[in-house]
Amino acid sequence: MTFETEQPDLTPEEEPVTSRDEAGEPSGEEDPANEEARIVDQPEEQPEDYLALAQRIQADFENYRKRTAREAAAAGERAKGGLVRELLPVVDNLERALASAEDGEQHLAEGVRLVHSELIAVLERNGVEQFDPAGDKFDPAEHEALSVREDGAPGLVLDVVEKGYRSNGTILRPARVVVSG
Repeated sequence: MTFETEQPDLTPEEEPVTSRDEAGEPSGEEDPANEEARIVDQPEEQPEDYLALAQRIQADFENYRKRTAREAAAAGERAKGGLVRELLPVVDNLERALASAEDGEQHLAEGVRLVHSELIAVLERNGVEQFDPAGDKFDPAEHEALSVREDGAPGLVLDVVEKGYRSNGTILRPARVVVSG
């Protein structure tokens, strides 16, 4: 089974355009004489124009270099912050082990104390600092209130359940505290 479509009879003016020449499009083969005329018609560039262009390009490159350096530093800080957040529970567990050591386990407690102090020293060398807000005024940007106790002036940190940590002014983990109500 074949389908035939009828084509209307078109006059030469109505026939579709089939070549670039007929459509008025450039063929890619330009006349060299026209090219020379175009070059002659353009005004000559002045050395000042080239100098200004070079200065703009140099300034753009310098801005690009600074921006990529800032972005790389920020990416490094984010990566370091993620690693430190994962290490903080280890520090907390070492502190709990030290607090629960009994008199007969002092040799073991001394080993845990050495590991704990070494880990804290590594964090400090990398710009991470602990903060213990006991007795400070409660600040929701730096503290996480776990409970409220009616004792003393309202809004003060009574007990610190877990210390807080910050790096370069950024809170890595807020201190978990008990607040007076």
